[in-house]
Formats: sequence, C-alpha cells, structure tokens
Amino acid sequence: MNITQISKSFGARTVLDGVTFRLDPGQRLAVVGRNGEGKTTLLRILAGQLTPDAGRVTNPAGTRVMLHDQRPPSDTGITLGEYVAQGMADAEAAERELADLEARMAAGEDGPEIMEAYTRAHAVLEAAGGYEWRTWLGRVTRGLGIPDERHGDPLSVFSGGELTRASLARALAGRPDVLLLDEPTNHLDVQSAEWLEQAVVEMNCALVVVSHDRWFLESVATGVLELEQGRSKLWPMGYSAFRVEKAKALELQAAFAARVDAEMERLQRFVERWRAGTKAKQAASRQKQLDKMKRVEVHRSGKALEFGFPTPVRTGRVVLEADGVRVAVGDTTLVADVSLTIERGQRVALVGPNGAGKTTLVETLLGNRPAAAGRVSLGHRVEPTYFSQHGLELRGDRTVAESVLAETGLTRTQARTLLGVFLFPGEAADRRVADLSGGERRRLSLALLVATGGNLLILDEPTNHLDAEGREALEDALLAYEGTLVLISHDRALIDAVATRTLSIEDGRLVARDGGWTELIEARAAATAPAAPARGGPAKGTPGKRSAPRAKAKAPATKTQERTDAARAGGKGSPSKALRRLETQVARLEAQVADLEARMVDPANLAEPSVMADLGARHRAVQDELSWTMHEWERAAEAAGV
Repeated sequence: MNITQISKSFGARTVLDGVTFRLDPGQRLAVVGRNGEGKTTLLRILAGQLTPDAGRVTNPAGTRVMLHDQRPPSDTGITLGEYVAQGMADAEAAERELADLEARMAAGEDGPEIMEAYTRAHAVLEAAGGYEWRTWLGRVTRGLGIPDERHGDPLSVFSGGELTRASLARALAGRPDVLLLDEPTNHLDVQSAEWLEQAVVEMNCALVVVSHDRWFLESVATGVLELEQGRSKLWPMGYSAFRVEKAKALELQAAFAARVDAEMERLQRFVERWRAGTKAKQAASRQKQLDKMKRVEVHRSGKALEFGFPTPVRTGRVVLEADGVRVAVGDTTLVADVSLTIERGQRVALVGPNGAGKTTLVETLLGNRPAAAGRVSLGHRVEPTYFSQHGLELRGDRTVAESVLAETGLTRTQARTLLGVFLFPGEAADRRVADLSGGERRRLSLALLVATGGNLLILDEPTNHLDAEGREALEDALLAYEGTLVLISHDRALIDAVATRTLSIEDGRLVARDGGWTELIEARAAATAPAAPARGGPAKGTPGKRSAPRAKAKAPATKTQERTDAARAGGKGSPSKALRRLETQVARLEAQVADLEARMVDPANLAEPSVMADLGARHRAVQDELSWTMHEWERAAEAAGV
C-alpha cells in the first residue's frame, strides 16, 4: 500500500496535510499523535471510507483491506454470528463456487475454462485460510471472549462493548492483506488483549493500529507513524524506542533553537548599539546577516496534563485487612476465602478477566456492599477515596467549574487553579459537563479525585478515555503519591510501572504476588513451564537453543492443550474415555486432510478434472467433520474440567 501526499480538511481545519508513507506486507505501524491529529481519519481514508481532498492511496490488485473502528454495526437486525461471518464472505463464496465446479466436473465437464475457474476459486479460498476458515472464525470469537452460544443472538441485544468486540472479530476473521485497527483493546480484558497480540503477529498481514494501550503497541508495532500538525513522520523502530528517540530529538531541537535565538539577540544588540556609531558599516553587515536568519520553531503539541496528589494524612501500618471474605452476587460466589493485609504505602493492582468480580470485590472491601462471609476492617485514620470505572456521576447541566465547587470545599480561585492544571483554563471551565467528550469527563473526574484527597486511593479503570500522555501523567502522579493504592486496570503498562504487588483472581480465588505485570507473567510462565530434565541438556524433543515462548503470547488453543497435558499427568479432571476417543478422531481427520491436500496439489491430479472434483468433495466433507469433532472435543474438555 502506497500513501502519497494525502490531505484532508473539515471546514477551515486541516487535519492531514501531505501525509506520505509506504506500508509493506508484514509491516505493523502504530499511528501516534494527540487527540484531534487525524489518526482515525487516516484509517478511514486507507479503508476507502473517506475520500482525501488531495493525494492518493494505491494498492496492488486484489488487496483485501479490513477496518475495525469504534462505530457500532449499522444493521442490528442480523445475528452476531452472521455479522462476524461477513468478514469471511470471500471464503464462503469461493467454497460455494468450488462445490459447484466440482459437481460440474464430476458430471463430465472439462476444458481449460473450468480448470481456470477452479484454480482462481481455490486461490481465493486459500488466501482466506482454506477450508479451515470456520475453525479460524471460532478461534477468533472465543479468543475475543465471545461465547459460542451467543452467535445466534441478534445484534440489537448486545452492549456497546460487546458490539465493539464483534466488529474486531469481523475484521480479524477475514485474514485481510491490510488490517486497520482503531483502539482494538477497548472493552477487552487482559486475556483477550494478549490473545489479540499474538493473533495479529501470527497473521503476518500489514497492520496499521491506533491505540492508547502502550503495552499492546510495544508488543506488536515494528514501526511508528507520528502525526503532528497535519504532517507525518515514519520512525522505523518499536514503540518504546520511538519514545526515547522522540524525546532526544525534541531536546536537540530545543537546544538548537536556543542557540539560534541567542545568536540573533547578540546580533540585534550589536546593530542597535553601533547603527549610528563608529562601527556603522559593521552594524549594517550584521543587520544583513540578521535579516537572513530565521528563528527555529520548536514543535510542541500543546500543554500536557501534569498533576500530583496532595500529601495524605499518615495512617497506621495496616491499612486494610480481610479475613475469610466471600464475595457473591445472589447465590453465585465470585471470589472465595479472601484473606489479605494491605499495608501503608503499598501499591496493589487487582487483575482478572472480565466478570471475575474485581469491582464487586473492591466494593465489598470498602463496605459498599455486604460480604457473603468473613470480616473486613480498615486501619487507623484510613480515609478511602473510590474512583469508579465510570468516574463520578456529574450533573450535565452544571459547568465544569460549578461541578468542582459543588463536589469540593475549594474556593472559586482554588477551583480555577485546579482546572487549569487539568487543561480546563479560562472559558473551558465554563463549558457544560454534558458537552464534554469522554476524555474530558475523565480529566474532570481526576481533578475532583485530586481535590478530594484521601490516603487510600481505590481506582477502577482510571485510564478509560485517557490518551497516552494522560496515562503517563497519571502514572507519574501515582508513583509520587505517598498514600496507599488499590488499582483495577487493563492497562498493563500502568500496572507494570506502578504496582508493587498484584492480586489476581484465578478460578474464584485470590492469588497474591510481589511486583508488577512483568513479574506476574513470569510467575505464570514458570507455573506452566515443563519440569527441567533430570540431567543436563534439553528435554527430549526440545531444540537445545530455542527460547521458550513468551507467556503473554499464548493462544487459547495452546492453553487448552496445557490443561489437557496436566490432566493426563493425573491432575484434577483427568480426561474421560470419550475425551480420549475424540482426540483420536481429531488426529485421524487431520491426517486425512493433510493427505487430501497433498494430492490436490499433485500436478498429475490437477490435469484430471474428475479426480480433482472427487478430491475437492472429499476434502470438504472431511474438513466439516473435523470442525464438528473439534467443537465436540472442546465441549467435552470443558465438561471434564480440562
């Protein structure tokens, strides 16, 4: 894909101005820039949904482009399964065409035309993943946390977050040549985000992604496309390397600008002093030199968010203590036997998949909801402040300044000063809350959190709707905070930077570990790693110099296999005879598929239409049986607790 001199304006505002870059197969670009720099606009132009005012986007013939953005599906009358399968429309059409051609060849039709049509249709199907496209479709939906039993539900019954995941599944399912993703980790839990990271790398397609998830960008991006003031610059490096090099470039630019300014001021002083004196000729020469010089513009994206928490009241050593707490909703237990102690100054991250009960646990520990069993107590002089994932419930008819005055004890001057720190200066503080964007509401909620104070901060998804700079500002503020912190977040970069301890909800239990996100995934990897061989050298069947795969990049299929292996070793939930029988069937069918595919590319068979028709029909039948058997195996494995 070649992007040449793309420009786009909306009214008098120019968003993109001469954007130029090249996207090669397998290249994965992170598009970065402040809000309003045109990142989403660029994605929609690349997808062909917006027409640029100037410039062009060119693709090789046959290039398949898929876009996932934050807009909900327009047709809510279809089922979720039908919507996601739209991404595989090419594969389904090619499969139908092949079946028709095979039937015609079996009836005796032959000749170069029908064979050319068969070859074209077969190529289309192979590009979309071959006859296994239904298996891939199921892997995508399960990897993104969409249960199989929801595929038949109409889109109209799903929440906004669920529809966003469906849109992402639809884009991934098509295995496009160019994949465009706008905030793909929104509404994903950590497990699904980790699955997505590996999936986009394994697909090996060209990728352009816009995301505020710094961990995701660092995991997948091979280059960075920076948008600033309408212009673009390509940085051929990973995300963290880009941040370092960008900071260095700004420092050098600022230093050079300072030297130029100093030289221009020196020349100006000389001219003013000697213009009419004995050195008038030299002054005229200096003036000519000064006229040719230009001040160096230091590109700044505007004021960045920067704030800190006030020094909190010192608490006792033990801030919060729980003993034998059971968290339940109705008759359903979410977390059992919670016993923990949080001490002064600790920064604790509470992690777990969506629906595991993180928010419910926090509200139980705070006393906002009763525990089903057990005891919770707060320590001496503890003043908790709770920031929910939806922020504060603010009245839309109030202005920003009125909200701060109503929710805090600040004077009008103090409120205006606080709002200036959170990028609501002057007239911006007089805007109605109802007119604020999601990110602006989040900044206002953070301002109120700072004003409220407290020596125990409980933050539930505080980075929602914050851009990368806002997340880094929050990270800096939390690192400097002198109180105690409990953090619920899917932002792995924030957890890794801030947390000194993690509490992970795993199978209804709370598991405590020291350190941040890196230590957490290392501990999980160690727990699932095979035992070391008794003697030196690699284990049998293991290449001696190959490093173990990163724990956070494991696909669901790999985890299923790990559970099966553990069960075979005699652990809980050993596979039943039915499960072992299904595994044998899967192995047999996979061998049949491999044999048929080898015969379908044999030149001798390609020259025989009737043979190809028979092989194609048999391949499709075996593939369908394999897909069904795999589904049955997954159900049996889940029932067996494997």
